[in-house]
Amino acid sequence: MASFNIKTNRTFTAIRKYGWIFTLTVAFGGLWYPKLGLLVIPVILSLMIMSLFKGRYWCGNFCAHGSLFDFFMMPLSRNVKIPAFFKSKIVGAVFLIWFGFNLVRRIVKVTGLLGTMAFWDQLGFVFVASYLMVTIVGGFLSLLVAPRTWCNVCPMGLMQSISYRLGQWIGVTRKMDQKISIADTDKCHQCAKCARVCPMQLTPYLEFSGKNQFDNDLCIRCSTCVVNCPAAILSLGKEESTCKVKSD
Repeated sequence: MASFNIKTNRTFTAIRKYGWIFTLTVAFGGLWYPKLGLLVIPVILSLMIMSLFKGRYWCGNFCAHGSLFDFFMMPLSRNVKIPAFFKSKIVGAVFLIWFGFNLVRRIVKVTGLLGTMAFWDQLGFVFVASYLMVTIVGGFLSLLVAPRTWCNVCPMGLMQSISYRLGQWIGVTRKMDQKISIADTDKCHQCAKCARVCPMQLTPYLEFSGKNQFDNDLCIRCSTCVVNCPAAILSLGKEESTCKVKSD
């Protein structure tokens, strides 16, 4: 029996197509040159700042692990339904607490070397180890289940969701946030193509708001559904542009 989920191109830019090189360079090259792990620090800072304004946009457009899963692993993946276990908020919170505790514990341990030649190598290796863990575990889940299975429990993903909620609360998301939008819900074929190609296995066609936007926080704004919509009525846009189209 054919799988509900469809394997389709998700790498529409050079960053999304070749970002996996960064992942493998840090995760494996860092075993010989630990300072490579220091490159992860600006990545974390960048994704946290971006998520304040645009939710999980980083996950769908810049994430190097996402590139690895979408470009390298998808052709080999079983691409079956992601179990509810990985979509549980409780499980995600446990992963975040566990990841955060271990990362902070290792960094604190390394600070004892501050001022020595070994400090930067040891600090870099902290991030190399984390990157390697995600590469191995996420890669295994990509093959066994679906390419973006790990993304449902990724600590960085959950941190972006929290940051996004903060951005909504203080009102900075409205002018910069872009969501999957539909020009007219009456023109939707209800074919579920958007759901079948969604990396996160979400169901946009069932969840558009009264403002014709897909408000699910797990959406990574990758535009895969936009490219694959048979009716060509989906786009990635701001709320005001969607409202303008609706009023017209």
